[in-house]
Amino acid sequence: MRQNSTAPRNNKLKPSSNLIMNGSVRVRVIRTLLAIQNGQSLSSVLDPLLNSLHDGDKGFAHALLLTTLRQWHALARLLDSLADNPIDEVEVRTTIQVGLVQLLYLEVADHAAIHETVEAAKEIEFAHSTGLVNAILRKVAKNPSKFRKKCDKKHSLPNWLAYQLKQDWSEQYDELTQGLRQPAPMFLRVNSAVTSVEDYQHALDGAEIDADIVELTTGFKVANSSESAATTTLSTKGLRLHQSTAVNALPDFALGTASVQDMHAQLAAPIINKALMAKLIAENANTDSDSDESNNELHILDACAAPGGKLAHWLELISANDESSLFHVKQDNAETSPVTADIKVTAIDNEAPRIERIRENLQRLNLSQHDLQQADNSIALNIVCADATRWQHGKNKKAATNEPVFDAILLDSPCTATGVIRRHPDISILRTEEDIEQTALLQADILHNLWPQLKAGGYLLYVTCSILKQENVEQMQDFITHHNDAVAVEFTEECSWGIEQAIGRQCLPIDSASGDGFYYALLMKS
Repeated sequence: MRQNSTAPRNNKLKPSSNLIMNGSVRVRVIRTLLAIQNGQSLSSVLDPLLNSLHDGDKGFAHALLLTTLRQWHALARLLDSLADNPIDEVEVRTTIQVGLVQLLYLEVADHAAIHETVEAAKEIEFAHSTGLVNAILRKVAKNPSKFRKKCDKKHSLPNWLAYQLKQDWSEQYDELTQGLRQPAPMFLRVNSAVTSVEDYQHALDGAEIDADIVELTTGFKVANSSESAATTTLSTKGLRLHQSTAVNALPDFALGTASVQDMHAQLAAPIINKALMAKLIAENANTDSDSDESNNELHILDACAAPGGKLAHWLELISANDESSLFHVKQDNAETSPVTADIKVTAIDNEAPRIERIRENLQRLNLSQHDLQQADNSIALNIVCADATRWQHGKNKKAATNEPVFDAILLDSPCTATGVIRRHPDISILRTEEDIEQTALLQADILHNLWPQLKAGGYLLYVTCSILKQENVEQMQDFITHHNDAVAVEFTEECSWGIEQAIGRQCLPIDSASGDGFYYALLMKS
């Protein structure tokens, strides 16, 4: 039977966009945590918190907030065991949990942690609770190692999510649930159109930033010119920093030389790009080299593209002057010249602010429409604000026919984002059990709308940052059941990442040095 979180909700709290940022550092962190419990995301409240503080207080506030979120549900269970009677006031619970984090995880001196937390209770106008706050924190301070072990013993997730992970990943459950409460490493994607991973690592060395090269190998089977399956392999290189670093300290970051992107997220663009290259090779092998048909016009789609990291990566690969570029695809006969192509790229997302975020990221990377138009190769980029469940290619509704248009589609599907809880620990507070079913229905709607717009022989790469099978392999199994022209492309043993599934592969955020939880499935339209 599925259980709900032990921490009671205070129904009197109302979401508010006006986050009050005054008082002590602890008070501001408490108010930020209350805002998150009211439904605001960490990304929307973190900057207001940090911007309200002096530089000397920002590091402590950031650590206090993020650690409290990561240990939230474990702290709630510990608090329930420490209290003689249920504590129903969410403000009081939050204040005590902030105090517990200082004692158990941040090694703040006992007297400072207790005194300042009690004072914080007064500042937020809950002076009646100071005796309770003081008593619980003093009890924990007498034997912090005991209570730390108790807090760390089990997971720090809502019980409904822990239950579902137990069902989906019984063998990896303990390691997975402990991994989700740890910070994630920082990875960089190097712009291959500008420099190499090795050269950028040297630049980081010069800036006294330590980083390791991480290389992931991907193998999958694609149809070739003889209509049989051939294995294709590719290598994806990124950089893992030994310590997280502010982007303004990274060499030439503002010039677009590198981007912050999880290592497992860096697999998306190379996979769909390689699949599209395989499609071109197969088609051109059956085309007379002297025919005009050897000059291809390609149309590709990045659906749900914001904030634009995977789109930018794909554009970098297309623009690179090496074998990863679609402009350098050769026919099977090595003596023939490379196949040229006019490439049309469409990117869609459903919110104007997210569209603006895409444009800003592409601008920094010198991949805006203007930049692409100035390049030697012909790449046309069109960014559209649209709902992927209904959008169809065409300049207007009358022109939209839902007919096959695209040679390849990258669908970075909406999901519950359970695979990135390490980076966004507020997810474990904001998500509910009902979100899974609703999200799965949304994913299915998007797939059903986009699939008819993919050409025969084209590829769709389905990606999520979820670790729940209902959103991933089960979604793909259901989709293929209802679409006879959808063929799952097999990933081979050459893959150095993820766990093989009935369809696709699943990465889990277990290793503290590896990437986040991502699911990949590659479909070909027969």
